[in-house]
Amino acid sequence: MACPPDRRGMAGRAPVVTAGDPARLTLRAIEVFVAVLEEGSVAAGARRLGASASTVSQQLSNLEAALGARLIDRAARPAAPTPAGHVFHRRALAMLDEAARARTELAELALARLPQLRLAVVEDFDRGVLPDLALGLAAALPDCTLIAQGGPSHANLAALEARAVDLVTAARIAAPPDWVEQHALVRDPYVLVTARGLLDGDGDTLARLLAAPMVRYTAAQLMGQQIEAHLRRLRLAPPRRFVFDTNAAVMAMVAQSGGWAVTTPLGLLCGGGAGDTLEIRPLPFSGFARTLSLYARRDVLGGLPARAAALLRRSIAEHCVDPARAAAPWLGAEIRVLDAAEARAPAATALPIGI
Repeated sequence: MACPPDRRGMAGRAPVVTAGDPARLTLRAIEVFVAVLEEGSVAAGARRLGASASTVSQQLSNLEAALGARLIDRAARPAAPTPAGHVFHRRALAMLDEAARARTELAELALARLPQLRLAVVEDFDRGVLPDLALGLAAALPDCTLIAQGGPSHANLAALEARAVDLVTAARIAAPPDWVEQHALVRDPYVLVTARGLLDGDGDTLARLLAAPMVRYTAAQLMGQQIEAHLRRLRLAPPRRFVFDTNAAVMAMVAQSGGWAVTTPLGLLCGGGAGDTLEIRPLPFSGFARTLSLYARRDVLGGLPARAAALLRRSIAEHCVDPARAAAPWLGAEIRVLDAAEARAPAATALPIGI
């Protein structure tokens, strides 16, 4: 009597599976199955994955061949799982989650050996915040050299796009490209800063401001662009006489000229604070705010950007938000570190730029 072949195939040899064998079970095929099932059709699943419908359909057929079961009723609208598909969906999600955890662990292992990390931060964070961030990252990356440079938002974002830096802080982007990972940090409202005594006494505040010199931020600064756009919306056109590109220069010129500027609490603190020569007041017209965020290239640094964002939020609360509220208690919640829910929500005033 002839003996049936064992599970290893004829002559005890393991069956050979080639790269093109439809019976292979791959993570990509599992991702395709989940995408088609969750999106409701092969075409929608293909759009989600950035693949062609024919490729997705073939991957799904290969998966069903590998499992020996039909998983999705493609004729249904929307596509519906078969009984086997219901069972496999739970397993598929578990496999994808496990693969994601493995990638994260490997990324963390690689980060622990990262030789260099390049940062570009806005000047608002130069004093207390940047040293806190550097020390926190150094504790997590003991063999890494941290290199930090300062710059305005637009320059930092351009450096990230050019891969000249790894992490940047900048004004929030309204619609970041897919390759950008964004973590909102702080809501920083615009305020009025004047030379001390400029608005003492009675009289129309706005009229008195327009009679005094306004000190502006240069148009190269995203803050300057935002302020000028808001003034245009309000049809306000103060004479254009003094334009500077740093917070310190703007604050010094306001004090010495006896004039005023529109800035933010972080901008004022970065410029040296109010001291005895400046006063901070609410805007005498409709308010607006900016959001500062942390940016990185998506899926490059693993969990490091989220860790850096958490370090930044704690430091910003200590070095920026608390001192701003102490100097101007009326700010209240207008200036605040953004929690996880607010960080995911669209910014009230975000910059509609691409990078």
